[in-house]
Amino acid sequence: MSRFWSKVVDGLTPYTPGEQVQMPNLVKLNTNENPYGPSPRAIAAMQAAVGDGLRKYSDPSNAGLKDAVARRFGLTREQVFVGNSSDEVLAHTFHALLKHELPLLRPDISYSFYPTYCSLYGIESLELPLNERFEVDVADYHRPCGAIIIANPNAPTGIALPLAQIEALLLAHPDQPVVIDEAYVDFGGESAAALLDRYDNLLVIQTLSKSRSLAGLRVGFALGHPDLIAGLERVKNSFNCYPLGQVQQAGAIAALDDVAYTEQTSQAIIASRTWLTLQMQAMGFDVLPSHANFIFTRHPQRDGAQLAAALRERAILVRHFKSPRIDQFLRISIGTDEECGKLVDALKAILA
Repeated sequence: MSRFWSKVVDGLTPYTPGEQVQMPNLVKLNTNENPYGPSPRAIAAMQAAVGDGLRKYSDPSNAGLKDAVARRFGLTREQVFVGNSSDEVLAHTFHALLKHELPLLRPDISYSFYPTYCSLYGIESLELPLNERFEVDVADYHRPCGAIIIANPNAPTGIALPLAQIEALLLAHPDQPVVIDEAYVDFGGESAAALLDRYDNLLVIQTLSKSRSLAGLRVGFALGHPDLIAGLERVKNSFNCYPLGQVQQAGAIAALDDVAYTEQTSQAIIASRTWLTLQMQAMGFDVLPSHANFIFTRHPQRDGAQLAAALRERAILVRHFKSPRIDQFLRISIGTDEECGKLVDALKAILA
């Protein structure tokens, strides 16, 4: 501990991101990046945005980008918040909407940034265990609370709740904010955005990092009732009035408008996920049902950490978690068909 640190800093456990390493001929399946490039329209829009105009500040209201999100979901600009990655949107959400006298409810196995935000902002939270099938049981959330946050599809499990169960949560907690984090929803999940016109306590958060192949651009957004959005704007404008630059906004608008490209690449990933799941099961792996661009899998006779290390020796990176209950699982991002084939060949050799 540095003697110059604020008290809160000493108590923080920062989020640990997936490795970003440089290896020759690396097959990188550890950070859920999209194996296909961004929309050509998005690249062209970003190239066009690079010029003399960058000497000026970007639009602090992000009106053009909000309108693009609103078009995509049939909403108004007042129902949209945008930020520098969904992580920043989540951070503002924790700060603005999730700190109350009663605890925040969240799954015990989920996005590991959630407990970090709770620690950073002094939010009391209660972890509710996933069931024996690693599913969120919404009945467990029917208890007094200040707010609820659930990733759907969940990470790192990839399992998705049907929309009816999300609606059951909203009905049971009409006076508490319910946040649904949908980073992976375009790979087979059902977006809770369809419920926004009926529930003023619902906030839906998405990112352009996954289905739109723009992890390096850092753009995320939230959808919700104007009152919720206004709370996020108050926090954002007390923190950074210009979080999104002109190039970011131009690329994000074009990517959002290129719906056909997003659907094409998402369907390709779903097909590869189906193939990889069958191959893993044929080798004896247990694979949880995934609606994300990754699978969560374990082998009943092989140690997860040893499998990850053996794959790394073959220049294949996957994600291994040391957390209780999931320390034998590997989270494997869906790569190209060629990359998935290399993974399967490597696992066959390791198991043999």
